[in-house]
Amino acid sequence: MDFVTDEQVHKYREDGYLVLDGFLSPEECDALRERMADIVEGMDVPQHCRLEFSTDHDEQIKSQGSADYFLTSGDKIRFFFEKGVFDDKGDFILKKERSLNKIGHALHAYEPLYKNITHSPNVQNVAKKLGLKQPVVLQSMFIFKQPEIGGEVMPHQDATFLHTEPLGRVMGFWIALEDATLDNGCLWFIPGSHQSKAYLQTLLS
Repeated sequence: MDFVTDEQVHKYREDGYLVLDGFLSPEECDALRERMADIVEGMDVPQHCRLEFSTDHDEQIKSQGSADYFLTSGDKIRFFFEKGVFDDKGDFILKKERSLNKIGHALHAYEPLYKNITHSPNVQNVAKKLGLKQPVVLQSMFIFKQPEIGGEVMPHQDATFLHTEPLGRVMGFWIALEDATLDNGCLWFIPGSHQSKAYLQTLLS
């Protein structure tokens, strides 16, 4: 199935984003959520690896920048938590399934269900239509939108955190596995912002 028309390709190049309704079936969304629930249920993270994830630059440098657990997660499946979910001993204050910020960054490599979606004909078709020639999957993650907790995600360009040559050659697929609305934390875009200069941000140990 061809998800992207020539008109949509033009809109993507102009705005920098494209919304594709029905990209996954309800059954596929359910299966991905159910598999993630199984992963979370079996989660066993040592206390010294219980890292609180933040998008704030200063907090990133302070915590993630010196955390091998985060810096070496590119080819692994690891767990990152919301701020304030551990006590001073590193034990959970909340239920562990309500404490997660995200799981990443190599679900596409080690989880068959997520791997199949990542390399599916639909994804390949969209990538090709939008101009990718030899794409490489850099990372994949499952982002949780927990009720009542969680820090603000500051405006950013994904390309500034992923080094490419030339800088900025990054395309992200953001797939909502349940209804995403203004009330529960949908994704926002600034049309045309992809035309502005990307500045590389790095976290160094």
